Amino acid sequence: MIPIVDWAVRQPCDRLEVILKRNQGPSPEVERRVREIIERVRSEGDAALVALAREIDGVEMTVEDLSVSRERLEELARGLDPELLSALETAADNIRVFHERQRESSYSFEDEDGVMVGTRVLPVGSAGLYVPGGSVASPSSVLMTAMPASVAGVDRLVAATPPQALGRTPALAAALQIAGVDEVYAMGGAQAIAALAFGTESIKRVHKVVGPGNIYVAAAKRQCYGAVGIDSFAGPTGVVVVADLSAEPRWIAADMLAQAEHDRDAAAVAIVCDPDLAEAIREEVLRQLADLPRRAIAEESLRRYGTIFRCLSLESACRLVNVLAPDHVELLVLDPEALVPLIRHAGAIFMGHHSPGATGDYLAGPNHVLPTAGTPRFSSPLGVWDFVKRTSLVRFTARRLGQAGAAVVRLAEAEGLHGHARSVRVRLEDPIGLEDG
Repeated sequence: MIPIVDWAVRQPCDRLEVILKRNQGPSPEVERRVREIIERVRSEGDAALVALAREIDGVEMTVEDLSVSRERLEELARGLDPELLSALETAADNIRVFHERQRESSYSFEDEDGVMVGTRVLPVGSAGLYVPGGSVASPSSVLMTAMPASVAGVDRLVAATPPQALGRTPALAAALQIAGVDEVYAMGGAQAIAALAFGTESIKRVHKVVGPGNIYVAAAKRQCYGAVGIDSFAGPTGVVVVADLSAEPRWIAADMLAQAEHDRDAAAVAIVCDPDLAEAIREEVLRQLADLPRRAIAEESLRRYGTIFRCLSLESACRLVNVLAPDHVELLVLDPEALVPLIRHAGAIFMGHHSPGATGDYLAGPNHVLPTAGTPRFSSPLGVWDFVKRTSLVRFTARRLGQAGAAVVRLAEAEGLHGHARSVRVRLEDPIGLEDG
């Protein structure tokens, strides 16, 4: 079920191509269906959300049920296991502390002539936080999206999660309270993204939408981009475990299955140099798969994309990591710090035998909303920077315009933009104030 494949630099590898091609985005059919849902929400508003909840989620609801009150959240969270509540609070604290270090400040500088340039940094006015709630609800996603937005200073935090999610997972309600989310709506899928992006009769549109979701959510974010800001074009998740003989095969297998159970498009990959280690990992994966509650999903993921690659060296393994550009990389090796500089394309790197990806998914502090589908080549994890916008500041003086204006005119005329040139020339031709500072 899970192949062992030899890989070498500049050698063709069919299995590698299979893994990489899974990153090609939603199918035309998914794009078409999502487009229909978005247009329906835009034209019918709240009525569409209620109808789609019935058609897609199998939930009967009214327009009044869309908004989840604070009292309802308190009721749902009241009976939560105290240890689980404590774990959520610890995670929230860690996430907040980590993201507080990402705060940006406005800055400017002025030269001796009084010319000032700078950048003003302000939070976006509102953020929509998508919280998955299908087969697996995700209280951790509430914290991972809300905490950096709160640290950034966003005024209005709006969460959307599928209608059945809160009742099925009370920890979601507790996480929403801990995170200080202002508004909560019972809506999921592409229709939730459309409502956040364009607004309805009862839901005011937001400035930016963030958070993980399924392929319909990802396609909706892509199609709504422009009307609303988004964090990224998300795709299927994956993990690459680089291991040497110091690693425990049982631990490697567990980490691969942790990723494979996400969904059928997830890619669980190990890279090793020793053939005996490769065989031991495969045996462990099959053994542990037998009693995994989400076995059917993990089994399909492993059949389609699970792979154990054999490389000649750890340096070669890191080259393969960069080709795969995964969201999660685990370095289960004797000296993980030595390999970190060799890895250029990864959403998150987990160093050492006692740092499984789950630590980052829930509690460590760095964000678990990671760039996926090969996008770590040019994208970053969700952070405070996703909830701020920057405005450039420019203040020339009359004297500096008199000195530099001719150069501006020449540059504008070279581009054929004579109106630009004129906007400076009329000031140069009028001596009023140009002699002043």
